Amino acid sequence: MTDYPFPPPAALRQCVTHLGIAESALRWELLDQALIHSSYSSERNNERLEFLGDSVLRLATAEFLMEKYPDASVGDLTMMRSHLVSDQTLTRIAEQLGLEQFLHVSSAAAGDQAARPKRLADAMEAILAVLYLSKGDLQLVHPWLDPHLEPLARKLMQNPAGHNPKTALQELTQKQYKVLPEYRTAEISMVHGDPERFRSEVWFRDRHLGTGVGASRKAAEQAAASEGYRVMQAMSSSTSSPFS
Repeated sequence: MTDYPFPPPAALRQCVTHLGIAESALRWELLDQALIHSSYSSERNNERLEFLGDSVLRLATAEFLMEKYPDASVGDLTMMRSHLVSDQTLTRIAEQLGLEQFLHVSSAAAGDQAARPKRLADAMEAILAVLYLSKGDLQLVHPWLDPHLEPLARKLMQNPAGHNPKTALQELTQKQYKVLPEYRTAEISMVHGDPERFRSEVWFRDRHLGTGVGASRKAAEQAAASEGYRVMQAMSSSTSSPFS
């Protein structure tokens, strides 16, 4: 225990109310620390809490998905978790919550907009660590986190390859076969203004899965991966896999 004042400072209580965090058994001194960026204080900041929060997030998300989608394949669960625990997702949730206004950041760091998403994602993980440490389990984590995960998971389940087809396909093949897909990409047009300058084919174990075109190599490969993911999903649901 610490000598942290009780009742906690008004600003911290306002933060808890604004973010919708349950106050029951909350370790206020840790929450205070979770809102301190390393640029603000090198001695007392949220880095260690962020380290723990990363594991808390992955476990809580896995539990959420297992309960919400009991019939989903391991490949789909893995794919959804990778999206839900990403910095991009955490930043989006932090923005929805208005978390940034409560963070203690140096003026120099506050002006670094490129680092802003990482700051917000790290703060989210630090808060999750606080909720875990307050009870020693996920009692406080799930009520706070799950409502944000639910609509995102639903969209991913409806269109798993739509958010990042390359990642979705890679995780599907890696999970089921321990082998990564191969992309064969080439420039196909030198005509000025042609939006589709690249063509990509995705192959897996010498089998062509899909083809895509795009304005960049990345876009073409994502398009090929989207087609390849649908093919792999259809093969995975069949009684006999051609890759076994």
